[in-house]
Amino acid sequence: MPDPFPGTHRPRASVLDIDGVSKTYGTGSEAFQAIQDVTLTTEPGELLCIVGPSGCGKTTLLRCVSGLMPATTGRVELDGDEVTAPPRPMALVFQDYSRSLLPWLDIAGNVTLPLKAAGMPRTKRIELAHDALKSVGLAGHEHKYPWQLSGGMQQRAAIARALAYEPSILLFDEPFASVDAQTRADLEDLLLDVWERKRLTVLLVTHDIDEAVYLADRVVVLSASPTHVKEVIPVDLPRPRDQIATKERPEFAHLRATVFASIKAESSAGAGTPFAGAAAVPDDTSGSAAGTPSAGAAAVPDDTSGSAAGRAESAISNEELPDDASGTTREQEK
Repeated sequence: MPDPFPGTHRPRASVLDIDGVSKTYGTGSEAFQAIQDVTLTTEPGELLCIVGPSGCGKTTLLRCVSGLMPATTGRVELDGDEVTAPPRPMALVFQDYSRSLLPWLDIAGNVTLPLKAAGMPRTKRIELAHDALKSVGLAGHEHKYPWQLSGGMQQRAAIARALAYEPSILLFDEPFASVDAQTRADLEDLLLDVWERKRLTVLLVTHDIDEAVYLADRVVVLSASPTHVKEVIPVDLPRPRDQIATKERPEFAHLRATVFASIKAESSAGAGTPFAGAAAVPDDTSGSAAGTPSAGAAAVPDDTSGSAAGRAESAISNEELPDDASGTTREQEK
């Protein structure tokens, strides 16, 4: 079997093709169509932001795109290969950092967990984890536990876990919605720095219009449910971008107003429409795949109850499992 981890090279940016994807929950009189014929293609190395009215199906679309949920009709391809399950080159970062990190593992253990589950040699996974944590400003915090870090630092750790997997495409589901405004700005700039250095393809769902315009090469506006692509707005703001200088530009204000007007028109048109799949598909990170990079989604549930904890413990080594809550760890593997 060929080595699936051929070194710590810079991944090639991926092309994502979404062709006529629809998603319907239920059958018969109970059927509800959340997504209707969504078609979209990313460019290699593009940073694409998706916005739309609340409850329009953005998270449902992202889960179909990532292979975590099958589409009812349509097709998703990554670099020409159909996506029917979470693909190796893809990593996914969800909104709720409090659920995405396992509290009984230190930060290094959380970052290396999906790498170990994928069979990566110990030396390489430690090297990649170190580089990823350094790239998000968490060098020196490897042996702290999630509950010892601020919310912003926990989300940095979740991003580091995705980066350590060496993806060619990153999917984000409102990754900065749970932090304060200042931390959010810092994390936006961190994302831009990582993206500019690694030139990955990024697909980011957000409710924040300023964030979408600030980050994106293009902003995709979705319609009210059942959602489809209403329009795609190019963002011709110069890079590198700056939280103050960029947002003071008249072009930024114009783009923000354009996106806002488009969403507001859809929100008005869809007033009174029930939330798509509210019971079955929550917009938070509850569920077996929440908060984990896509490659480890099935093997590493995000809760800490019963059998989930047992499965996670079976997937990790002694050097990654604390003996107790004091933070001490067992002797590392030799």
